Amino acid sequence: MKTLIKNGRVITAVDDYYADVLVEDERIVLIGESLAHLEPNVDKIIDAKDRYVIPGGIDAHTHMDMPFGGTTSADDFETGTFAAAHGGTTTIIDFAIQAKGQSLYTALDTWHEKAAGKAAIDYGFHMITTDLPRERISEMKKLIHDEGVTSFKMFMAYPGVLLVDDATIFRGMSAAGEEGGLICMHAENGIVIDEIVRYAIEKGHTAPKYHALTRPTQAEAEGVNRAIRLAEMAGSPVYIVHLSCHDALKRVKEARDEGIPAFAETCPQYLFLDYTAYEKAGFEGAKYVMTPALREKWNQDELWTGLRMNDLQVVSTDHCPFCFKDQKQLGKDDFSKIPNGGPGVEHRMNLIFNGGVVGNRITLNRFVEITSTAAAKIFGLFPRKGTIAVGSDADIVIFDPNKKVTISAETHHMRVDYSCYEGMEVQGVAETVLSRGKVVIENCKYVGRKGDGKFQKRSRVQHHIKESAYAKLNH
Repeated sequence: MKTLIKNGRVITAVDDYYADVLVEDERIVLIGESLAHLEPNVDKIIDAKDRYVIPGGIDAHTHMDMPFGGTTSADDFETGTFAAAHGGTTTIIDFAIQAKGQSLYTALDTWHEKAAGKAAIDYGFHMITTDLPRERISEMKKLIHDEGVTSFKMFMAYPGVLLVDDATIFRGMSAAGEEGGLICMHAENGIVIDEIVRYAIEKGHTAPKYHALTRPTQAEAEGVNRAIRLAEMAGSPVYIVHLSCHDALKRVKEARDEGIPAFAETCPQYLFLDYTAYEKAGFEGAKYVMTPALREKWNQDELWTGLRMNDLQVVSTDHCPFCFKDQKQLGKDDFSKIPNGGPGVEHRMNLIFNGGVVGNRITLNRFVEITSTAAAKIFGLFPRKGTIAVGSDADIVIFDPNKKVTISAETHHMRVDYSCYEGMEVQGVAETVLSRGKVVIENCKYVGRKGDGKFQKRSRVQHHIKESAYAKLNH
């Protein structure tokens, strides 16, 4: 199958030029100023006049079919990737979850089964690690080298469920760092937060807004700082997930200024929503119960500055939707029982384009970098994905920078009964989307099928800083 994309403006993290792009089967095989002479020999022609030709988006943080809080996230790998494709995302990295005492391989097999034959776009896995005694480190190393699972998420939050202690974090960072793996940290002081939560409930404070009021920014900043210092001792890079506030960002900036390979993502909800959402009448604030919580609005400018200056490298969604009517209601009388999470995988690209490029906060190149290229580089997918280049996978979005749409639960494709951005008009739309050379979205309509997506083994990362505390003992 040969596809010619003609007359487009190609935008990558570093390039901006007009060219035609020839795709053969799953890869880009030729880029040229004018390839019209090839038209008789191709199977499909896509006219990208007045459009951007950009790499498919990479959402490095999603939770499809995830058990949590007594229920399961509303999108599975079929509906979630279907929605992602509509938004111009062509790869997600989801999270397999190890139960305490469980083999990492058993956990990985479970998530492979969840995704098999369902995904509309490509996908990979991080491994949520809740139990890592010394005898299980060999499994971590095998996942890195043999299974293409090169990143592992650990939690400083949710005691009794996901939280691991500092010794386990250090052990995991040391082992992953030695093998070219990466630890992703949910960095909040969950022990202190739980104490504040108990106090709030004792006082009768049960409304959704107390989810935010019991999770102070200092708890996130402390966790971020601790994660970075543990990584420094382990001689390992660290990736901070869903960073939400200036207090936490300051800790990342300080570490990067010291030369420590500390990476961080933020999410659209922290760039466009704020604490006032929790003050909505009745139980409406439950729609925005996610972790970390939404912050005071002034933090948004600081996060945008972090994205512009590369103190934040990636925008992911933490897509973990729970329906308002059936699932969020579990916490009707107790905010601590509201399932944490919100929908977002479908609108990441146009929200960031509208708020970033149209809003004159970031350049076009930076838009591509934070929605695709940086994630590909950090998580071992580049240059196979994350760029428009000869030899790269033909994950390509034909993006209309002028078209406007209004976000609404009535028209979105996520399997959830509300939108966090209901009624928001955004400029910039993924018009046509190719996943490994196959058109899956055409003129904003889905033309693919479930099972088009494939599991992607990822390469190791190389961001070591120095010998670990362990290694020094061998000298």
